[in-house]
Amino acid sequence: MGFRQRLALSAFALTMVAIIAIPYCLAQEKDKAAKMLRHMVMFKFKDTSSKEDVQKVVDAFRSLKSSIPTIAAFEYGTNNSPEGLDNGFTHCFLVTFKSEADREVYLPHPQHKAFVDVLKPHLDKVQVLDYWAAE
Repeated sequence: MGFRQRLALSAFALTMVAIIAIPYCLAQEKDKAAKMLRHMVMFKFKDTSSKEDVQKVVDAFRSLKSSIPTIAAFEYGTNNSPEGLDNGFTHCFLVTFKSEADREVYLPHPQHKAFVDVLKPHLDKVQVLDYWAAE
């Protein structure tokens, strides 16, 4: 096989690698970028806590989105499941992070600790689950 044939074959092989590898790499990057770290928190409040007390906790939790920059997204809601499997948990909060490093900033953050101080007097039970969101 001559030099030109080897060169053409090498060029063809590199082209084939690029055709196969580039879309794969792009898909991997897209998949990595699309995954977000979810921090799901559910509360059961004490029977002695008033609606106003609970609302103060909700407002304090909601305010974390504007005071802790590593929070990518925040949402919450109250249970309305007809299944009766809530075990007394009434409120669910979903805090989203882009990375575990962002969550590591959030957990010891002074604003998060201040929120916990507002929560503690009214908290009966808490359930926390963190996961990487997948489609």
